[in-house]
Amino acid sequence: MRTSRLAKTNYTILNAIILLLFLFPFLWMLIASFKTQVQVLSPDYMFIFSPTFKNYMAVFLEYDYLKFIWNTLVIALVSTLGSLLLGLPAAYGIAKYKMPYFALTILVAKIIPGITYLVPWYILFNKAHLIDSYGGMILAHMVIGLPFIMWVMIPFFEQFPKEVEESSWIDGCSKVRTFAQMVLPVSMPGIITSSLLAFIFSWNNFMFSLVLSGEKTKTLPLAIYNFMSNTSINWGALMAAACVITLPVIVIAMLAQKYIVSGLSAGAVKG
Repeated sequence: MRTSRLAKTNYTILNAIILLLFLFPFLWMLIASFKTQVQVLSPDYMFIFSPTFKNYMAVFLEYDYLKFIWNTLVIALVSTLGSLLLGLPAAYGIAKYKMPYFALTILVAKIIPGITYLVPWYILFNKAHLIDSYGGMILAHMVIGLPFIMWVMIPFFEQFPKEVEESSWIDGCSKVRTFAQMVLPVSMPGIITSSLLAFIFSWNNFMFSLVLSGEKTKTLPLAIYNFMSNTSINWGALMAAACVITLPVIVIAMLAQKYIVSGLSAGAVKG
């Protein structure tokens, strides 16, 4: 009994240390967002200081971050919905018609770093007049989100019993109706998991916005540059903007944690 309690105590302490290490950067960022420039740079005001909301006022009033939030939200939502619309039927076809080579191609597309696409994307989008457009940004994000959604969903569709599909066809259901009314509801954990992770990827993406966006479609990660100049960095406002970017992702991850875990674990088990 004493050994069990000691092991449980050590496990709790270890978890607390690991949690503190992961949370410390975010906590420091959150605290710094309520400091002035002098307080951020001075070690004397590490924990004892008079909080100010001027940094958040600058983010939303002076730099118009509501526009950047809207751009990021539109691009993330539409690219995720588009990836689901194309990826779910494609993953179902690959799973049911046993096409491992297509699955391997999707895996390769998922593994290849997104930075390798940037130069050809810029050339193609520039000729198609899609630079600094919602269409161009959405397509760029779908190129990464679509393979991810397909790769997550293929194991779910492989697990769906073929006998259930055949019985529905005998009863007069078309393949499209069977897919929409029977397969998709059962695979909802995987759909939620893949769509949430694709949305988070799109929300946090910086690289594509740096190359393919402009003033019209600038997103939150790129808008952080507004607080950096050649001569100085507004650290307080920068931390406030970083909190604005990070907070929605943390809230989504916390609320959907059980769906993400159950979705990934369910898709990893076959039979």
